[in-house]
Amino acid sequence: MNEKQLDKKVSQDASKVKKELSNLMRDSAARFNKFENSVGLANVSAQKDLITWVEETVTQLSKDFENLTGSATKSVSEAAASMKKDVGHGLSQYNAKAQEVADKVPDDFAKKAVKYPWVAISIGVVVGLLLGILFKPARQTFEPVQI
Repeated sequence: MNEKQLDKKVSQDASKVKKELSNLMRDSAARFNKFENSVGLANVSAQKDLITWVEETVTQLSKDFENLTGSATKSVSEAAASMKKDVGHGLSQYNAKAQEVADKVPDDFAKKAVKYPWVAISIGVVVGLLLGILFKPARQTFEPVQI
């Protein structure tokens, strides 16, 4: 082969390589676009899945909180009803005992208490203080800790 033919052959081969590289570039760009679209779809799908998961979790937590609140409310109302019943029973017992004591007190004492109410009030205060001292737990004094 002579030099002219060789130059022509090299030029043709260079043109073929250039054309093939152009095709390769277009194919690569197309594949990259497909990959980008796939990644975008995966991203959208992941976002939807995450949003769905968060919504389901929040819904479940809300239901659990409502159940907990409902059971706590029920327990508190049951405890309040029980306490009201116990207090009512205790007060009726106290009133019965107080009525028994009042029935046993001589008539002169009742007349004098009506005539001198300040004496009855003073006696009530003294009895209340004595009962308070009896039923109040002993207070312990604590010494401060020195470091």
